[in-house]
Amino acid sequence: MGSVYFVRHGESEWNVADRICGCTDVPLTDKGHQQAIKTGEQILAAGISADEILYSPLIRAAETAKHIAELTGIPMRKEPRLIEQHFGRFEGTSPRNAEEFRLAKRQFVCSYDGGESMMKVAQRIYNLLDDIRDNGRTVILVAHNGIARVVRSYFEDMTNEEYADFGVPNCSVTAFRFH
Repeated sequence: MGSVYFVRHGESEWNVADRICGCTDVPLTDKGHQQAIKTGEQILAAGISADEILYSPLIRAAETAKHIAELTGIPMRKEPRLIEQHFGRFEGTSPRNAEEFRLAKRQFVCSYDGGESMMKVAQRIYNLLDDIRDNGRTVILVAHNGIARVVRSYFEDMTNEEYADFGVPNCSVTAFRFH
């Protein structure tokens, strides 16, 4: 059975500005590029091997994946299903941890007035993870915090509150194993 290593992109300009980013295409900061390079070095040093790196088409994830691929030699491929959730009316708002947004993330069928519901995000990510599992592959996914929630929920049971409050640091690496 294969494995999934999930890497959240490096620090973005809107991470620094404390804005909800969603599917808005925002670049990495200089620190974000350095984080991605360090993550590639850590993956190499840990001896993590993968068949390929799949990355979100958004520039912050694509640039992170590029740094990792250059350092590890693992081939990379854009995977459209990894794009971050569209948070509708919350896109670009600040602060990211505002109570209204935190509570809205517990409403799985809500589309945030023009965005994408958690259910729709889960469908595309679960389908991707099923494809990876069925092919017995080991991959590194480079994507976003919202996608990290969905990936974790695929592998582990979570309450709605745990799901809404879950997050991973920029350029962290989290391992998941198919059973």
